[in-house]
Amino acid sequence: MWFRNNLLGAVVALACGLVLAQALPREVDAALIRAKVPRQAVTLLVVDAEGKLPARLNHQANVLMNPASVMKLVTTYAALDLLGPAYTWRTPVYVEGVVQGGTLLGNLYILGQGDPKLTVERLWLLLRRVQGLGIDKIAGDIVLDQSAFETEAADPASFDGEPLRPYNAAPDALLINFKSVVMTFVPDLGTNIAHVHFEPPLRAVQMQTSVPLSNPPGGICGDYRAALKADFSDPMRITFAGAYPGACLEKVWSVAYADPKRFNARAVAGLWHEMGGQLSGSVHEGRTPALESKFEMVSPPLAEVIRDINKYSNNLMARQLFLTLSLPSQNHHPDDSLGSAEIAPNEATTASRAASREIVRHWWSKRIGLDTAPLLDNGAGLSRDERITAQALAQLLQSAYHSPWMPELMASLPIVGVDGTLKRSQAAARGSAHLKTGSLRDVAALAGYVQGASGKYYVLVAIVNHPNASAARPAFDALLDWAVQDN
Repeated sequence: MWFRNNLLGAVVALACGLVLAQALPREVDAALIRAKVPRQAVTLLVVDAEGKLPARLNHQANVLMNPASVMKLVTTYAALDLLGPAYTWRTPVYVEGVVQGGTLLGNLYILGQGDPKLTVERLWLLLRRVQGLGIDKIAGDIVLDQSAFETEAADPASFDGEPLRPYNAAPDALLINFKSVVMTFVPDLGTNIAHVHFEPPLRAVQMQTSVPLSNPPGGICGDYRAALKADFSDPMRITFAGAYPGACLEKVWSVAYADPKRFNARAVAGLWHEMGGQLSGSVHEGRTPALESKFEMVSPPLAEVIRDINKYSNNLMARQLFLTLSLPSQNHHPDDSLGSAEIAPNEATTASRAASREIVRHWWSKRIGLDTAPLLDNGAGLSRDERITAQALAQLLQSAYHSPWMPELMASLPIVGVDGTLKRSQAAARGSAHLKTGSLRDVAALAGYVQGASGKYYVLVAIVNHPNASAARPAFDALLDWAVQDN
């Protein structure tokens, strides 16, 4: 199969090369002019999804560009092909010692293995199952094993100066609730306050549970976050110096915790205490000894996880998935009879970005051809360094179109004008395309599948690298509407 896909890629490259001087569709060109984006800052490609026909549109398709979150297409398709859509992450729990009268005379161990969706709800279920073992009190410690992923020194403010944005949280083998605190504000007109509910509860952290209301329902909501005047600078206190606009009704606000290294310990200790559990020792990081697990928390399957990654462009989940590719336990696809590419040998004892980049490079050489391999960083597109060409993205999407995983990949992409990051798209062709979006400062991108009026499927790729990139979205809408009109 990989030979067939390589041949397909060669055909696409030849077809693209034959159309070097195509004029841009009039509506697209006009939109770019209005956005003050020069043509040389844009790459556009519209090709037959089956790879049988010459390109309908090719503009600078061989130029390396920063694709922003469109790079998630590489990570999610590679994961589908290498791990399979039914792949799940497992978080085993170990008990060291005996249980007497509801007390564990020893330690409890939780081993993280990269689950990208270990939310507070699922952490509650994990701790509830611990209680189901007859454990209400732990005389020792709760030990969190985060050793499956290589630890990287990371400054959450280094990318864009926004350390409290959840997307800037670092990956973790034991990623609890995306290392973020979720605050829900509920106005209470009877008392003229808004109640504030925090998840997860963080042990020993003071959290202000109410704020005054500033205006009644029916008024203007405005920027409620600014109005609250929140202070997250002290990891041991979360306070609000302002008020909450009653006109906003109920709102949910997530922020990355200011002390990410201690978030897991505080979250586990806080939730265990809230559930009535007692702990004589502490919650801390450590390694799991040779024990037999009592049970495992199992994540949703990969096919479901990539829907969150692609439809809502979840950067942290994408980075978790990228690292998962180099977990030492992952050696090959669970069903090689499907012809899937084998993962490159991984001699490391922990997953790392470097190892995952090598695995994807090896996979790409088998599936697509090494000459078009992308320049990867973290696999999520949240990077100033990642690069790929429109032609390479088209080859990737054409390979996926011919693979057994096409339905899973396509279903994970936002539907134009319907859901995800394309819900508010102004394109007239509502519902006609499944496309991944990408946005960074100076970058706007779009790539995926478009169904033409004739019923035929096309691969569409559009990337802008320019200071006015954010203003180019109407040009993308115009390109999409043009691509649909194929009869």
